[in-house]
This record gives sequence, structure tokens and C-alpha cells, in this order.
Amino acid sequence: MAEPFVVAFVLGVTPGKWARIWEERLPEHPLFLEPLAPGDALAGIEAGTVHAAFVRLPVDDAELSSIPLYEEQPVVVMPKDHVLSVLDAVSPADLSDETLLDGEWTETIELVAANVGVATMPQSVARALSRRDVVTRPAVEAPTTRVALVWRTDAATLLTEEFIGIVRGRTANSSRGSAKEASAEPPPRRDPTPRRATKPGRTSKVTPTPRGKRPKRPKGR
Repeated sequence: MAEPFVVAFVLGVTPGKWARIWEERLPEHPLFLEPLAPGDALAGIEAGTVHAAFVRLPVDDAELSSIPLYEEQPVVVMPKDHVLSVLDAVSPADLSDETLLDGEWTETIELVAANVGVATMPQSVARALSRRDVVTRPAVEAPTTRVALVWRTDAATLLTEEFIGIVRGRTANSSRGSAKEASAEPPPRRDPTPRRATKPGRTSKVTPTPRGKRPKRPKGR
């Protein structure tokens, strides 16, 4: 079996739809999805153990190519009975007297649930870490985050091009990658010289004419 094409993704990204398209188009090439922290995903690309990754921008690495995909809306995560939970949205002024937590998101959610403070994070992350004792509200005037597909420029392969095409929404007919064709055996070569068919049981024989002599013409012509 062929080596798997490894795609890493950070918390909150859901690459399943792209993986399903890959399986339909390239069933002979297994795709492996690996959830990783941002630093580990980029380190995997650098080491060659990860072929592409869904991460959040910015990515400060000149050796990586990237395709920005979509923006994520920020939310404020707070304890379920927090005073700000009565609001439809939370502004920076509403947070002026709050303890703002910053750090690894899984640990931050634990601190929010313990009523240590509140935190702002992408809505997709808060949804992935949702629990009954915390709630979220849209964060007004907070910066958005952007998810991008990144890969090492000098390590791109035909499979990388195929995956980029899938993520960009390129159809199977318009895909410019040719991983499937490259993995298939080439068709047998044919002799370009045409051959004259002969009747069964007969062979065609040509008698060479000696140099300097011309063949005699039949009489009457």
C-alpha cells in the first residue's frame, strides 16, 4: 500500500469534508488526518512527517506556501452564571473590569469554568471545547482569525497539488494534478510503422531487381 498523505489540523478546524472528497478521487492513496498543536503541525512540515496542515495565520516561515481559506468570528467564553451572560454580545468596554485569560485554549476553558476569568477565542475553538458550565457570546470589535492551508514549498508533490485542488474546490475534471495518472502503469507502446495485411495462408515476397537492369515489360503494353 502507498504511504499515507498526512494532513495536520489545529483545534477548531474540521477537515472531514476535504478528506471525503480525497477518498472518492484517490482511493489508492490513503489520507491520514492528525490533530496537532500549531507549533507541532509546523514542526511536522519542517521534518517531513506532515505534508500539509490547516493552521491559523500568521505563519512566519518563508519556506512555507499558504492559501488563506476563511475567517473565524471571535467569542467571549465565560462561566454559565456570569454577569455578562445576560448580554447578546460583549464589547471591549464590557470586559474592562474582567480578568482576561490567555494561553493554551484547553487549559483556558478549565480556568473559565473555575470562575478564574473570561477569555476570547475563535468560535470554532469554543464550540470544539464546549461544556455545560460555560457559555459564549459574540465578541464585538475583536479581531478575527484566519485559517489557512500551508505546506513546504520545496517539498510539494503531485499529491500535494491534488489536495490543494480539493481544498480550493476544484472539480475532478478540472483538477490539474495527475497523481492518479502518475501512479498508473503506462500503456504499451505501439510500433508506429504500419503493416500491410496479408491473406491467411499466403506470404508476400518481393524479388529485388539487380542494379543496372530494368525489369522487362510484358508484351502488348
